[in-house]
Amino acid sequence: MIDAAWLAPTWFLDHESTEVADFVATATADLGDDADDTALAVALFHAVRDGIRYDPYGIDYDPHAFRASTISTAESGWCVSKSILLCAAARHAGIPARLGFADVRNHLTSEKLMERMGTDLFAWHGYAELLLPDPDREGERRWFKLSTAFNIELCERFGVKVLEFDGTADALMHPYDEAGNRHMEYVRQRGSYDDLPLDEIVADFGEIYGNRFGDPAAAGDDPAFA
Repeated sequence: MIDAAWLAPTWFLDHESTEVADFVATATADLGDDADDTALAVALFHAVRDGIRYDPYGIDYDPHAFRASTISTAESGWCVSKSILLCAAARHAGIPARLGFADVRNHLTSEKLMERMGTDLFAWHGYAELLLPDPDREGERRWFKLSTAFNIELCERFGVKVLEFDGTADALMHPYDEAGNRHMEYVRQRGSYDDLPLDEIVADFGEIYGNRFGDPAAAGDDPAFA
């Protein structure tokens, strides 16, 4: 049974907005009118992954910055904002979707970013969960977990594996990079949410990072994200 909340617009997931509608239309322009949910999801996944450059410094705590309509026209974003957009875009396309969060340890984070954050732990790492046809069970659906954080150019720069999605398996961060070095470690699952728990995220960021995280001006000093 599909919960109405997985398709509903919210203040953050404002998928009925013109901006989100335009984003979806552009992302799926090459698909025919009879495209199924899996084809739509694959197109939306790649549009969010590569259409918005990953920038962990450019975090704006203004609630308006977390609205899908705002994110859809941005040049850069981070894991949470990009997950919001994918979730909203999926709902606009009629695909049940929700947000998922986990704490991850990035063993390959840049030295400057680790110095800035004071840790290699990224709390509330965001990804989207889409309810799509299960390729192993005809007529049934299952939740796919999709991380769109790292655009392909960033992956090539860091030498990490590009996350791909074809509708058959989850697309979560790889534990090792191309050279076999440890990359991303999921250390805590925070669960699934029908809407963005912004107050919880901001409160935890304040406790963990203080005022060291989310300074857009700092990005220019880090060549990894310039």
